[in-house]
Amino acid sequence: MNLPAPKYVLQIAILLTSFLTLFGQTITEMIRDWSVNDNYSHGFLIPLIAAYMIWQKKEQLSHMCAKPSNIGLLVIISGMCIFMVGNIGAELFITRTAIVVTIIGMCIYSFGTRISMAVFVPLIYLMFMIPLPAIIWNKIAFPLQLMAAKLAMHCVQFIGIPLLREGNVLHLPNTTLEVVDACSGLRSLTSLLALSAAFAYILKISYAGKWILFLSAIPIAVLVNVLRLTATAL
Repeated sequence: MNLPAPKYVLQIAILLTSFLTLFGQTITEMIRDWSVNDNYSHGFLIPLIAAYMIWQKKEQLSHMCAKPSNIGLLVIISGMCIFMVGNIGAELFITRTAIVVTIIGMCIYSFGTRISMAVFVPLIYLMFMIPLPAIIWNKIAFPLQLMAAKLAMHCVQFIGIPLLREGNVLHLPNTTLEVVDACSGLRSLTSLLALSAAFAYILKISYAGKWILFLSAIPIAVLVNVLRLTATAL
């Protein structure tokens, strides 16, 4: 990939400085969430994996010429608008999504649409580092809790141990187990989806195989969680 002409270097430097000035606090708060919230501790790895995904395309990128495009400015402005909407509504997920949109816009503006399309998947992959809004997390987690409790109940009863289920609570003869939010399996599901997405992109297999590999994370996460709950009950 040929580097941009010298006259664009200053523009790129200004873009990077402006980006860090605008999103510095948002990025810092997101990193803090990764540190304190086990559900998103995988966020530390996402930028590194995305960088590796781009590095794997170095041969292809080396034959591309950087042609900065003003279309990127429209995407950057869209990112700014998303950021303002998120700040007005005090919605962290929206403000953090603006980071990814702005990065895509900066890539288009600095290197052109052709190079940006070549690294589009790694850039979109950065969405895995953004924690879901609590309202969405809870909407997904509770049904998973109930499903995990129900499947674990069937497994335990199949083994021959009497068990009574009330919602997400499992009553055994001598103790009671509660399938709490941390046991819903959503934590492992998000991590496995991020991991399977990276493997699907990196491995040289058919598109059908890539989708199968990516989507296989869902039943695997559910199955492993049910096995863990069953083993705990036993």
